[in-house]
Amino acid sequence: MGRSQIGFSLGITAVLVFVLALKVVAADDVLSLSEETFEKEVGKDRGALVEFFAPWCGHCKKLAPEFEKLGSSFKKAKSVLIAKVDCDDHKSVCSKYGVTGYPTIQWFPKGSLEPKRYEGARTAESLAEFVNTEGGTNVKIATVSSSVVVLTSENFDSVVLDTKKDVLVEFYAPWCGHCKSLAPIYENVASVFKLDEDVVIANFDADKYKDLAEKYGVSGYPTLKFFPKGNKAGEDYDGGRDLADFVNFINEKCGTSRDSKGQLTSKAGIIAGLDDLVKEFVAADDLEKSKIFARIEDQVGKLEGPATKSGKIYLKAAKNYIEKGATYPQKEIERLQRMLEKSISPVKADEFTIKKNVLSSFVA
Repeated sequence: MGRSQIGFSLGITAVLVFVLALKVVAADDVLSLSEETFEKEVGKDRGALVEFFAPWCGHCKKLAPEFEKLGSSFKKAKSVLIAKVDCDDHKSVCSKYGVTGYPTIQWFPKGSLEPKRYEGARTAESLAEFVNTEGGTNVKIATVSSSVVVLTSENFDSVVLDTKKDVLVEFYAPWCGHCKSLAPIYENVASVFKLDEDVVIANFDADKYKDLAEKYGVSGYPTLKFFPKGNKAGEDYDGGRDLADFVNFINEKCGTSRDSKGQLTSKAGIIAGLDDLVKEFVAADDLEKSKIFARIEDQVGKLEGPATKSGKIYLKAAKNYIEKGATYPQKEIERLQRMLEKSISPVKADEFTIKKNVLSSFVA
């Protein structure tokens, strides 16, 4: 092998090492351990709380968000490690430490590979209390901002019965297992629609406020009811309980256009009636364009609610098309795309996406 080839190989090796290092830095706050890494991390100069789990285990899935919250809270505590082992992939480690069911949570003191089994409640708060006691730390669980609106008997009517809002309500009980399983999914639903001002994702402790829950026919948990702007008596939600199911339901009922990541789809901002006029507008000669522009202006003037903003974009696009020529829409789309590829706020991203969608209607 020549010097240039050796240099090239060493360069590739350095890049790979760098990439692997980045992966370690970018890892979750709960460190994933394997046969190779377990005893390099555990039993050393810090105590370790380790969850032994299986990906298919239902109880493990319930524990996952709590354990992630724990890891996030302890990530700056140098004397404590929060870790996990996938027992499907690393059976020998789990067998070595006596794991026979999932999830099994064990505490390994500093400098020891003799574990103490955790038998307490499986909440982030209870786990933190245990770790603080065993590890001599004083860490509090980090509070995570929520997009779910918490309802009480005092604010229920003002939120749910607001005729300017579409409101999805989860009636739950704190002790309900199915409610706990739904909680992280429901939080994601709220996050997806947090920028849609007329959509509210809320929950209500039906065990605490039994009388009000009974008024709406709630007898089991969780019960989900949808209160659209036009029907404040409420409608039962009988759809699926995956994130995609909720997102599809809200999009259909509320006229929103978001995907499961909270990003606007290509349908956002599109108004069917105006789209039809735009097709006529683009195909028409200059004289006819002026007449069709007047029709677009008239139709935009009749719009109400959120559609008003989109209507104004249609009108401005048509005006610029007349003044700047047929190449304007495509050039503007390309400019907006460059802006979207930069680091911008979610609000700006929504604004630019809607403009792009509307302008696409003007591209012949």
